[in-house]
Amino acid sequence: MALLQHGALQPNNWRYVGDDAAIPADEPVTVSLKRWQAEGETLRGRNAPIGVRLKNDDPALALAEDVHRRAFSQARILRDKLGYQGELRAVGTILRDQYFYMTRCGIDSVELPEGKAIDGYLAALKEFSAWYQPASDGRVTVLELRHPANANARRGAAPVMTASVAAHSA
Repeated sequence: MALLQHGALQPNNWRYVGDDAAIPADEPVTVSLKRWQAEGETLRGRNAPIGVRLKNDDPALALAEDVHRRAFSQARILRDKLGYQGELRAVGTILRDQYFYMTRCGIDSVELPEGKAIDGYLAALKEFSAWYQPASDGRVTVLELRHPANANARRGAAPVMTASVAAHSA
């Protein structure tokens, strides 16, 4: 699958591993939340990157109590409340019109089906030049531009959490 990361086409080195499949020792893989919950201690000890796939009805890594069961909410909780700084990847049916908002919520990579044109997705990133609402991407809002002295007081810091996570949209 094609991978758009930070607005550019990138190689996708991650391997999707099913719940019953063997996990290769030396390559980046993603596993389901169910498998992560069952084998998390063992998986954390790997010497290769591991990602957790979330479905829209999975709680955000089962780490937050107030999940709204959407990839957008999962990303915001992981970024803003839990301080997660690793990659958040959306896979599944991702509409061009959703891409820009996913990046605002903290999703930095999306997997697109083979042969899917990326031009529309890249154009979506340039459709807005001013932002009224604060988001996980840290872009300065119109209010902060108008009142820069108060901008830092409105931005709070979250604890930091690191690892690889993939959000699944299907």
